[in-house]
Formats: sequence, C-alpha cells, structure tokens
Amino acid sequence: MRILFVIYDNDSQTNDFPLGIAYLCSFLRQYGYKDMAIYNQDIFHFPDEHLTNFLNNNHFDIVGVGVIGGYYQYKKLKSICAAIYKSKDRPILIIGGYGPAPEPKFFMEKTNADFCVIGEGELPLLNLLNEIGGSKNYSTVEGIIYREGDKYHTTIRSKPIKDIDDIPLPAWDLFPIDAYACHKPAGAVGAVRTMSILTCRGCMYSCNFCYRMETGYRVRSYESIIEEIKRLIKDYNISFVRLRDELLMSNEKRIIGFCEALLDADIKIHFDCNGRLNTAKPYVLKLMKKAGCSYINYGIESLDQKVLDIMNKHQTIEEIYNGIEATISAGINPGFNLLWNNIADNEETLKKAVEFLKKYNTYSEIRTIKPVTPYPGSALYYNAIKQGLLEGPEDFYENKHMNSDRIA
Repeated sequence: MRILFVIYDNDSQTNDFPLGIAYLCSFLRQYGYKDMAIYNQDIFHFPDEHLTNFLNNNHFDIVGVGVIGGYYQYKKLKSICAAIYKSKDRPILIIGGYGPAPEPKFFMEKTNADFCVIGEGELPLLNLLNEIGGSKNYSTVEGIIYREGDKYHTTIRSKPIKDIDDIPLPAWDLFPIDAYACHKPAGAVGAVRTMSILTCRGCMYSCNFCYRMETGYRVRSYESIIEEIKRLIKDYNISFVRLRDELLMSNEKRIIGFCEALLDADIKIHFDCNGRLNTAKPYVLKLMKKAGCSYINYGIESLDQKVLDIMNKHQTIEEIYNGIEATISAGINPGFNLLWNNIADNEETLKKAVEFLKKYNTYSEIRTIKPVTPYPGSALYYNAIKQGLLEGPEDFYENKHMNSDRIA
C-alpha cells in the first residue's frame, strides 16, 4: 500500500514543520506501513495542477490531507481534493485535522473524500488503513466517517492515546528539513536553525473561542523530550526549538521541571512556547530565561475582566499586567494575542486593548488585534447559531468567514 500525505501551501515563504503528519508517519511505520511519501506543496509552492500530474506519474493507493479551521484552509482543501480527483488513477482520499473534525459530514460533502478521520489521528488512521487493505468492515473503525454511495456513516469516537511517550519521534527523514529549519520565529536572535516539537497534547482550559479535537491534557516525559532535542541537534544542527504545545506553561511544576531537565542535560538550545500569564511569575521566568527561552506567546485576549470571564479565560487583568511586566523584566520577549468583538466587547474594550499594545510593544513583531471568529466546534460557534447569527458550517465557510483575519 503506497501512501501520500499532502502538505498544503499556506502562502508563506518559510513554514513551520508539519508535526501532525510527521507523527502519523512514524506511528504507521511501527505497524508495518513503510511505503509513505510527502508532497510538499508548502515548501515548493507547486500549483494544484502539479499534484494532478504528480499522481498521474506516480501511483499511490491512499492520499491523506489535513487542514486546520479557516476560510483559506477550507478553500485550499477543496482545491487540493479536486486536483486529486482529476488524476487518472484516483487514489482513496482521506481527510482530517482540526478543520474537518467538528463538522466532518460537511467536509466530506464538499471534498468528495472517501473517509474523514475525526479527532487525534494515529489510532483511527492505522485501523482504517488495516480495513482498507483487509476486510473493509469500516463500521468497526472508531473515529471516522465514511461514505457508501450517497450515505454517510459515523462511528463512535476513538479514545486518544493515553501515554504519548508511546508514539515514536516524528519521521523527520521523510521531509526536507533544511527548508523548515530556515523558518525564523519572532523570538530568535541572529542566524538559527529551527524545528517544532511537542511536549504535551491538549489544554486544561476551555475558552469559548477555542476548539480542540480531544479533551484532557497529556504530557510527555522529560526524558523523551530531552532525547528528541538531542537528536535534532545531532542529526539536523538545530539551534532553536519551537514548543508548539497548545500550552507548555500549564502550571509552575511542569515548566520548572522542563527547564531543570534542559539545564541538567546541559543542552545549549533556545526555545519559544505558548504561555499562561497566571504562571508567569518572576522566579519561573528567570529559570526559563536561563534554560534558553527567548519568546513566550501569550493569549491575553482582552483587557476587560467581564469579557475575559465570558470567554471562560480563567485569567485576571492583574495577572496580565504582572505577567507581561515580569516577562519583559526577565529579558524574554512576550507575544500579545488580543481578540475583539467577543460577547460583551464594545468600543471601550477595544480602546483598552489598543492602549495596552501601545504601552508594552517591544517592536519585535507586528502587534495586532484580531476579530474573534466563531470557529466550528467552539462554544462561540454554537452560541452564534443559537442567536441566529450563523446557520451552520455552510453559512460559516461559504458566506460569513470571508473577512481578513486580523486588523491593525
């Protein structure tokens, strides 16, 4: 069985490493699936027609495509799937990721995909491939939706992998690492070679604008993380790692343990991460700086307590100001993520956000205030439907979510 994973072009000249696909590849390998290839449209910026020709000249049994939520990604997925369908020897098409997961039937209808993996992909995809190559009894595969004629069947959700240390390290060898290593994040100083890693999966919070495929928070052992970083340094000369966890700074114990593990291993590396301001204490940030942290991307979201509470942010205005000032004092560059037009937002709350940016701007990157988006699967999405502002996924993707995704 020959399997091709398509990494879509997101119109960026340099790109983050596609960790999700790399983990799928390494996981499938340990169960005997060796014949896998990557179509790097993200790196080489081929037009979609190139994919059709590539499939005409190279036989694959399976093609997998995953996207996150967003109007650009939705349009891109439709275009890529159309290119796959134009190929002479059309492979079986499997879609997945954060985009399709909350509204899988809608995405199946729009892409004509044969299957959609819903949620964390490793186990459902493995079991699906086994059935494709075996008895084809797809109703036994948890975590998918599949099509039979004009009917769609959704199976029960698959439970996520409990111990994520059991998942092998990403299949870096399948990717053009040098191209990804050129991506320079905001916190990097000088010439660096970067790579993304995950130290955990999930988040302990449930903000109303956020959708995640699985509940819960699962962490890797420090030993496993250190092994991965050492491998990246040794094999690919990586000098800066991007911790792409939804939330590395989940609590003080976790981030302190990670930093101490780095220091104990005497690893000379710089890193950035996503953080929580209630964890941004001076002594924590001092240790992070010592361990190599140069940038923390914070979800500030709003400078109005009422709006924060409606968001279910579990964050106070005092924590925001104290955390940002402590981060700057520690010599770490803070990233400011601010939203507007959530429930209870008004002109006054927008002014608060603007004044905050003007006061704390470190001029290391473009600071923006983004309009909040009720992405399918989020509490905000279902509230918008309840309020009559949205009719569902068709209305969201085809009519409403067509705006610029950020305002200055």
